[in-house]
Amino acid sequence: MSAQKKVAFYTLGCKLNFSETSTIARNFLGEGFERVEFEEKADIYVINTCSVTDNADKRFKSIVKSALKKNEEAFLIAIGCYAQLKPEELAAVDGVDLVLGATEKFKVTNYINDLSKNDMGEVHSCEIEEADFYVGSYSIGDRTRAFLKVQDGCDYKCTYCTIPLARGISRSDELENVLQNAKEISEKGIKEIVLTGVNIGDYGKGEFGNKKHEHTFFELVKALDTVDGIHRLRISSIEPNLLKNETIEFVANSNSFVPHFHIPLQTGSDELLKLMKRRYQKETYTNRVDAIKKAMPNACIGVDVIVGFPGETDKLFLETYNYLNELNISYLHVFTYSERPNTEAAEMDNVVSKNVRAKRSKMLRGLSVKKRRAFYESQIGNELTVLFESENKEGFIHGFTENYVKVKTPWNPDLINTLHPIKLTKIDEDGIVRFDWISVSITN
Repeated sequence: MSAQKKVAFYTLGCKLNFSETSTIARNFLGEGFERVEFEEKADIYVINTCSVTDNADKRFKSIVKSALKKNEEAFLIAIGCYAQLKPEELAAVDGVDLVLGATEKFKVTNYINDLSKNDMGEVHSCEIEEADFYVGSYSIGDRTRAFLKVQDGCDYKCTYCTIPLARGISRSDELENVLQNAKEISEKGIKEIVLTGVNIGDYGKGEFGNKKHEHTFFELVKALDTVDGIHRLRISSIEPNLLKNETIEFVANSNSFVPHFHIPLQTGSDELLKLMKRRYQKETYTNRVDAIKKAMPNACIGVDVIVGFPGETDKLFLETYNYLNELNISYLHVFTYSERPNTEAAEMDNVVSKNVRAKRSKMLRGLSVKKRRAFYESQIGNELTVLFESENKEGFIHGFTENYVKVKTPWNPDLINTLHPIKLTKIDEDGIVRFDWISVSITN
C-alpha cells in the first residue's frame, strides 16, 4: 500500500472504544499509512461505533456524510459494537464500503487491498460466540491520559444491555502483558493511565484462554502499583459487587492509584434492580460508598443511573432521586432508557413514556450539578495536585486533580501534561475551580 495513503478515525462511545481505535490506528501506521485528523481529507475513514444509546446509533449517518464532504471518493469503514450488532444496516448506509465485526476489526488492514468505492458495503461479521479471544489495546497520542484496556466482554445478563451481544464473553489480558503495556505508556511520557474494559472488576476470567480466574482485579491493581514511571492510575467504571474492601483499602494507601471511583448504580430501587437483573441490591451500593468515604474522605465518586426503565413508577423514580440526593457521591452520568433490540427489557410491560423519561432525566441532571458543586465546595482550601490537559479553551488551560476536581488557569502551553501542587481557592461562575500555585516549576 502506498505510503501516501491517509487514514482518519472517529470514535463513538466509551473509553474502551478509544483504546481500541488507537491500537488499530497504530496497525495502519505499521502498514505505511499516514494518520490525519478526521476533519482533514483522507483516503480512508474508520468509524468506531457504539450501540449503548440511540443517540450514538443516529450519529453514525451524520459522521459518514461529514467524511464524504471532505472526500467523496474516500473508503469508509465501520467497526465496533453497532457494526457487530447490525452489520447489514450499516452496510446499507450510502457511502459505507466495509463493515467489520467484533473479531475482524483488529485485522482491518487485511481487508483493504482495493480502495474502490462499493455500491453496497461489504460485511465481514462473526457470530458473537466466536469472539472468545483477547486483543490488548491502549490509547496514546490523543490525550494527556492513556486508556489501558485490561478486559473485554461480559458474562452478566442485564436485561437492558446489548454489550454481551456486541463483545462476547468476559475475557482478560494476561497480567504480564498489561504490565508491559503500562510500562510502554509511561515511557512515552504520559502521566495518567485509566484502566478500562467492559467489566473490569471481572479481570482475570479468560486470561490465557481459561474460563476460571487466573488473577483477580485486586492482584492486577497491586501489580500495576509497582510499575515505575506511572504518576497516576485511575479505575474506570467498576461494578459495586466486584469492588472489594481490599481494593478500596489498597487504593487509599497506593503509590499511584487516585481517590476516584465510578460505580454504576442504574437505579435506587431494589424492585427495579431485580428487573434489570443487576447482581446487587441498594444496601451493597451504600456499603461501597461508605467504605470509600471512610478510607478516603476526599474521594470523588461518580454514578451511572438509568431513568425511564419499564416499570419505573413516579414512586420508584422518587425513591431513586431521594436515595441519590442523600448519598455521599460527587456526580451522576444520567442515561435515558432506550429500547434495544434482542434485550429482555424491550419486551417488558409498563413502558414509561418518552416525555416522562425526558422529565426525569432533566431532574437527575440537575441533581448531578448540585452534587458536583457540593463536592467542589468541600474541596476548597485543600492542597492537591493538578495534571493539565492539552486544549486551549477560550484562553484557559484546564486540568484535573487526583480526585477529579476540574480546575482552570490562563492558557500556557508549557503547562501541558505537567503536574503541579495547588491550593483550591474558589469556584468560578462556570462551575470550574480556581486555585493558588504552591509550585510553578514546570518539569516534564
